[in-house]
Amino acid sequence: MGHAEFRHPDDPENWRHETARVNGVTMHYVSVDPTPESVDHPTGSAPLVVLLHGFPEHWYAWHSQLEPLAEAGYRVVAPDLRGYNRTDQPDGVDSYRPAELVADVRELIEAQGAARAAVVGHDWGGLVGWELAIREPEIVRQLAVLNAPHPDRYRQQLRQSPRQLLRSWYVFAAQLPWVPERLLWAGRTRLVDEIAAGAVDPSVFSAETKARYREALERAGSLTGPVNYYRAMGRETVEGELRSLLPGRTRRDGTVSVPTLVCWGVEDPLLGEELLSGLTEWVPDCQIERFGETGHWPQLEQPKTVTATIRRFLG
Repeated sequence: MGHAEFRHPDDPENWRHETARVNGVTMHYVSVDPTPESVDHPTGSAPLVVLLHGFPEHWYAWHSQLEPLAEAGYRVVAPDLRGYNRTDQPDGVDSYRPAELVADVRELIEAQGAARAAVVGHDWGGLVGWELAIREPEIVRQLAVLNAPHPDRYRQQLRQSPRQLLRSWYVFAAQLPWVPERLLWAGRTRLVDEIAAGAVDPSVFSAETKARYREALERAGSLTGPVNYYRAMGRETVEGELRSLLPGRTRRDGTVSVPTLVCWGVEDPLLGEELLSGLTEWVPDCQIERFGETGHWPQLEQPKTVTATIRRFLG
């Protein structure tokens, strides 16, 4: 773990840009210590919260949550996931398998000197959070997920719902070799505007936020890594389905045993609200909060309400 001079002129002084070597990649992250008046113990022992962004974002997706969570007494860490912004972008689809993404977060938590953390994830960051809680629940104190379906519920819905299957066209399109990332890269100047269009009120994406997103895309230099997340998920799904057909094999146990909060923008154009139905089959200790007039980006569209909801859940 080390200090890195990546500060943007608009970053507050207490936002530290750092890097850690985790699972074979150098990961960039922003950390914020709890405010002194919010804790009655040393900063290093304050509970850790890890914020995981989605596609095609980076740590700045959580800029509205960093300060409020620190003021609530948490040590807050928001990384660039592998393939994004200042974090390494390893080659090959297998580098983006769920097991690799889970190992990244586990080792990042360990690099902070913590045994456990509360994990908050949106979109792909939410899927990584689900997988972390399923595979390594001992390191997840609490899980909060924003507009990211439980992976087993999502697969079930794809089999049962033609509407969700149609909404998920981009997952299948990403399975093509090299074409998706080249098309996305060619249209990268419009990509951020298209992201904003997924919000009920696109103006919530301020000019500064859009500029930061565009800078991060250019800095990464490629969208192959982010697209490989979808390819790896496709492979994992197919292999899991095939294994379950073998004699003596059953589907994996996708139970999430940790306390879980699901925040959902109900006007998400990509993910239907029906993905929340029957969630307690996999997540017995689950609290669901729906946000009206909110699309795919709750933490950006309703920052104060969503942040307050997360703070109450974390307790």
